[in-house]
Amino acid sequence: MPQDPIRLALILGSTREGRFCDTVARWVEAQAHAHGGFVVDVVDPAREDGARTIPARLHAADAFVIVTPEYNHGYPAPLKALIDAVGQPWQAKPVAFVSYGGISGGLRAVEQLRQVFAELHAVTMRDCVSFANAWHLFAQDGALREPDASRAAMRTLLARLCWWSLALRQARQANPYANAA
Repeated sequence: MPQDPIRLALILGSTREGRFCDTVARWVEAQAHAHGGFVVDVVDPAREDGARTIPARLHAADAFVIVTPEYNHGYPAPLKALIDAVGQPWQAKPVAFVSYGGISGGLRAVEQLRQVFAELHAVTMRDCVSFANAWHLFAQDGALREPDASRAAMRTLLARLCWWSLALRQARQANPYANAA
């Protein structure tokens, strides 16, 4: 694990009332803490009190995990608004995805997000965690009913996110990305 922890922004992609995103995000946050090496900042665009601080928090992050549902074969409009509201904070940083939804588990939303983040000069992680029919996978208390496969996938995601975070942080410190043009 790194001596200087990785500043991880955990971004909630849904702002709907009664959203399931909170359940998935709490699970992701617990997995990041269990993995170690991360300081997690939960960025929730639904919380009005944090909206003004979001750009600075994204700028301070070394890496991002986006928890997104799939709405109508895509990702939510408030997530797009958050992404588009800032530009530079995404550059030369890794972005990982945890998705959920119906039969596709949110993977169509993730594929669209990969295109957006490529344009923003972010590095998207190949590994992701997806929950198909998520409402049936989590118990009332937010715990996964059968956690082994999801935990294993999340460990891989976090290990690779850690690797990319450290490599890109060192590269940004040695030569700021803005100087690469």
